[in-house]
Amino acid sequence: MPTDTFTDQVFDATLGYFRILSMYLGLRLGLYEALGAEGLTADALADRAGIDARYAREWCEQQATAGVLDADVTSEPYVFRLPAAAAESLLDPDSVSYLGATIRQLVSLRGVIDPVVEAYRTGDGVPAEAFGAEGADGQGGSNRPVYLTTLPSDWLPNVRPFHARLSAGPTKVIDIGCGHGWSSIALARAYPGAVVDGFDPDAYSIEQAKTHAKEAGVEDRVRFHAVDAGTIDATADLAMAFECVHDMPDPVSVLGAARRALSDDGAMLVVDERVRDRFDGGPDDRDAYYYGWSLFDCLPAGRAATPSAATGTVMRPDTLRGYAEAAGFTRFEVLPIDHDAFRLYLLRP
Repeated sequence: MPTDTFTDQVFDATLGYFRILSMYLGLRLGLYEALGAEGLTADALADRAGIDARYAREWCEQQATAGVLDADVTSEPYVFRLPAAAAESLLDPDSVSYLGATIRQLVSLRGVIDPVVEAYRTGDGVPAEAFGAEGADGQGGSNRPVYLTTLPSDWLPNVRPFHARLSAGPTKVIDIGCGHGWSSIALARAYPGAVVDGFDPDAYSIEQAKTHAKEAGVEDRVRFHAVDAGTIDATADLAMAFECVHDMPDPVSVLGAARRALSDDGAMLVVDERVRDRFDGGPDDRDAYYYGWSLFDCLPAGRAATPSAATGTVMRPDTLRGYAEAAGFTRFEVLPIDHDAFRLYLLRP
């Protein structure tokens, strides 16, 4: 690669880095909400958001040059507006275009840089609590719109063993690695006969999940438990695990617990990152994105316990197939459901 090409790539990455940090600043300070659709001058924004006027002007002008805000400079003082598309992505937690939570989670990584550096030296991991509440909230918030919309409207109706069982009547479901609980809540809302038990070792996430279930009005059918799913002793008709298998130190034991919970006619839905089938050494933006999360979050967190499978975010289909077979599942299917970010798998006894 020519030097000037690589230099351009680093420059573009630097611009992206500053965009993320500046958008995080806007989210943390409530500047986007304060702007509203009508737009404000920097001084008016400062007054409404309760920040310093000079800092407000610098932020507004930076956001305009970064293409986030529109600026009317036909007369002074300049007026800055948040376009509708940007407002949806930054502020609407129910939109499938929502990125506000991802921005918060990205910036939360700043707090674990030193532990991650040390983990690279020692081969140890970084415990989940080191990533803090903002990291957990970012993870939950980024998945929320997909789970609340795409899961009930597109995914579940096209997973025949799930849809048929859930539509037939009372169904017991276990949700492994449930996090903030949005997958459990979405399933319960879509299928009134479903009773869901969600399991996650992170106590903070479980408390958030309980609050979300109560607010959604499904707390009578959705229960959450702060335990390692590998230790559960339950019975269920269906099981699911959304974007969590790659994080598990011992995925085989957790999948094995799910297999033991299921009857012979049960099924398990696993949703994880949509990565290439194999590493071929060539550039790929989606894989590079997931490798980024793996470097700083998923791989160190997955190695916090020993022994660890050390899977990382980029879990290829054959890797999951191996885990499923070792856990006692005899049928493994990559479902023909297309999604930009996720791949869906069906595991059956």
